[in-house]
Amino acid sequence: MTIISAEAKPCVQRQSDAGWTFARAAVPDIRGWTIILTGDAGHTGLGYGHALPTVTAHGEGTKAALDFLLPRVIGRDEADIAAIMEEIDVALALAPAAKAGIDMALHDLLARKLGVPLNVLFGGAMRRTIPQGRIVPLKSPADMAEHARKLAAEGYPMIKVKFSGDADLDIARIAAVRAAVGPKTILTIDANQTYSAKGFIRVFGRIEQHDIKLVEQPVTADDWQGLALCTRTLPVAVEADESAASLADVARLTRERMADVINLKVPKLGGIRNTLKAVALCEAAGVGCRLGAAFGPALLQAVSAHVAAAFRRLEYPCELAEHLHLLDDPFTALPVENGVVTVPTSPGSGVALA
Repeated sequence: MTIISAEAKPCVQRQSDAGWTFARAAVPDIRGWTIILTGDAGHTGLGYGHALPTVTAHGEGTKAALDFLLPRVIGRDEADIAAIMEEIDVALALAPAAKAGIDMALHDLLARKLGVPLNVLFGGAMRRTIPQGRIVPLKSPADMAEHARKLAAEGYPMIKVKFSGDADLDIARIAAVRAAVGPKTILTIDANQTYSAKGFIRVFGRIEQHDIKLVEQPVTADDWQGLALCTRTLPVAVEADESAASLADVARLTRERMADVINLKVPKLGGIRNTLKAVALCEAAGVGCRLGAAFGPALLQAVSAHVAAAFRRLEYPCELAEHLHLLDDPFTALPVENGVVTVPTSPGSGVALA
């Protein structure tokens, strides 16, 4: 029951669309670290540490954190996940992506040792399938409309349209996408912090006719009052993403009801344990939550699917299918069929190194 080795290997994945862009940057590839923990009985646990500067941390920063933290898990009992992660939190401030990778690997190792799916470690699955939304990156309105049309034809129930902060262009984008996908597809908007509160409220008045169901992070992450103003004013659900960068942020957002929905991500919150705590906060406050797009390989999406399976309520589709537009995945596949991810039932996360 002892961990005998811990290592991190680079994981670099190219985008199938090298021009994939959102408001903050173009993202030609996704960088991270695969964490591999081995127990004395020969079982292996796998985790993934994000290392994307526009989302979490620079690659070398994540690697430095892993180099500092991983030796601390060697010699520890595989079952002592809570104690290990508490000590890791004390040893190093911040570094949520590195901590999340270790947390994932610890859970995966123990689940494989016990021969059970990952979700059994936190109470079992409330659902076996997770509906998915897909993202339309920034391009011309016509190109975004065509991208959205193809995704809707593949059976995805929800399409998320990226905005750039250029009001007239963004209005043209959402109009073109709605015309392409028809009235039945759920449309959401992700402005990625590009508007002021009142600026976005004005824009929404011009696009309300397109039946938008959810608005994600219209204002900057630190504009708490602006987010709250959008939540109070707009006639649709407003979701916090970048504003929900930690468990403490989620506590404040829910306590003060600054958003209707919280976009949770395992790497952003520092692992499975913190994500489940965030879910509990949301559920206790009557605030919606879902798992958003945390770009990375099939392993990260499989772990997230197990977490989503434990939600008591899941009002909106999650975004765990974005690995499908990444190349060079070092892990076995996590299929998506007709816009749905089925939660793996094999031991651990359900995926392995290919």
